[in-house]
Amino acid sequence: MSPSPAPPDVDSAERRPVILAVDDDPDAIALLGGELLDRYGRAYQIRTARAATSALDQLTDMWQAGERLALILSDQWLPDGTGCELLAQVRELFPHSRRLLLISWGEWAMDATAQPLRRGIGLGQIDYYAIKPWRAADELFHRTVTENLHEWAGSDASLSRELTIVADVDNARASELRSLLSRNRVPFVFHAAGSAAGREILAEVREPDADAPVVVQRNGRVLVDPTNVEIAEAYGARTRLQGSREFDVTVVGAGPAGLAAAVYASSEGLRTLVVERETIGGQAGSSSLIRNYLGFQRGVTGADLATRAQQQAWVFGTTFLQMCQAQAIRSDADRLYLTTSNCAEIATGAVVLAMGVSYRRLGIPALDELVGQGVFYGASASEAERFTGRSVFVVGAGNSAGQAAVHLAAHARKVTILLRRATLAETMSRYLIDEIEGRLNVDVRYRTEIVNASGGTGLESLTLHDSARGLTETVPADAVFILIGAQPHTDWLPDKVARDPYGFVVTGVPDSGWSLPRAPFVFESSVPGVFAVGDVRSGSVKRVASAAGEGSVAIQQVHQYLQLLDAAER
Repeated sequence: MSPSPAPPDVDSAERRPVILAVDDDPDAIALLGGELLDRYGRAYQIRTARAATSALDQLTDMWQAGERLALILSDQWLPDGTGCELLAQVRELFPHSRRLLLISWGEWAMDATAQPLRRGIGLGQIDYYAIKPWRAADELFHRTVTENLHEWAGSDASLSRELTIVADVDNARASELRSLLSRNRVPFVFHAAGSAAGREILAEVREPDADAPVVVQRNGRVLVDPTNVEIAEAYGARTRLQGSREFDVTVVGAGPAGLAAAVYASSEGLRTLVVERETIGGQAGSSSLIRNYLGFQRGVTGADLATRAQQQAWVFGTTFLQMCQAQAIRSDADRLYLTTSNCAEIATGAVVLAMGVSYRRLGIPALDELVGQGVFYGASASEAERFTGRSVFVVGAGNSAGQAAVHLAAHARKVTILLRRATLAETMSRYLIDEIEGRLNVDVRYRTEIVNASGGTGLESLTLHDSARGLTETVPADAVFILIGAQPHTDWLPDKVARDPYGFVVTGVPDSGWSLPRAPFVFESSVPGVFAVGDVRSGSVKRVASAAGEGSVAIQQVHQYLQLLDAAER
């Protein structure tokens, strides 16, 4: 099936999205259709089909009419093909729909179903499976359906949002705001300033000639070119402390390591503060889909994982301070004092450094001039749709680069991965390599790097050097996402906090300036009471699960450290 690059321009905002169920068994489709209609009929159109051909006919008509497909559920065994084959074709028409294979209880043990299902999930053609309902109000079935509808709704720009951004498409600050909101899981919609909707909104808020981004809150408040602090306060984040500035433990950084530390510290009764300079989730928050994190069988976005962890820590009593930069640490007797950009000194018993890392800049002036205008360090999920039908490049060989490439491939005409290595196998998980190999619009260029770029208001071309062939060429490019290297955020730390030659914090080493008779704890730095976990720690494994593990284990050592302080005071 080869549809045109985009459906006809039909105004379908008022039409209810569609849920389509496909099964040739008359009793099964009757129960399935009834369950869907009873539970979701007010918000969705419920349609059914008895064969792959009739389902595809309906889907083609929907696509031509500009309708939206929210969810399709298909039985594996159809009279004219298989459900896996059907769902793979559906992705070509409705790449943002959720696609579930319907199976009977225990059918996952049958190789004839399990093997194509696993392959379809691995290639991104199928999202997951759903156990067929066997009675009315089968809540296991409905749990799967509602979770997938929730995920689909999060990607539907036609729905109402907390914030609306209006700006030029290539405005660099607008790109930063979209990334900021996306990674913090704040619902928003973006309209180009030159679009009909954008012009109408600017006229309503009396900012028709605004050159900077305009942000409109649901309550009508208008922010013109807001700072990060202003935008955070607009969606309800705390940016300044109120009341006591005394804590048992202060965590610097809200990536997976910092969030895990916060959950375990606050759950065990420690007064816990988390200071985050930008977004909850850190670098991992930009991951479009993490499929190998324990307990999330369908995968989880980095932003969703981080939001769940933040909420978990908040319920236990953690205080979060966002858009706040840690600037200095000093010690005085048995207390540590943290200076930040947003408030006076914070007194704390222990500090857990979990600032993570940033992607390394390539150092090419032409690229740096176009950051936010087609050049991105990292890969925010919010930018993918902007490059629908266009040619984009991803630089990097790690899991983050692989996840970005797969996500971009659902929108872009072509995605090209550039890496200096001769293989992906050394640095990327096998499931991502398989998915990349299964994407027809993803190409991998080995031993290739960017040496120059060009563009006016946006990126237009890249100059690439292929070291294997000794060839340099200039190719058209609409965007490049760079996810290489790791630079730790440690410049603000005092010299007493020992670091390795690359700036990562050294832990557990008694000869790195250690001043006490006891040995340092495994995650303790050269300054007593200052711990380091996750990517910022020297020698750490750069994976989300290992970072979360370090954050949780470090709190046990923080407890022991605080107990030593209490014993010394007695």
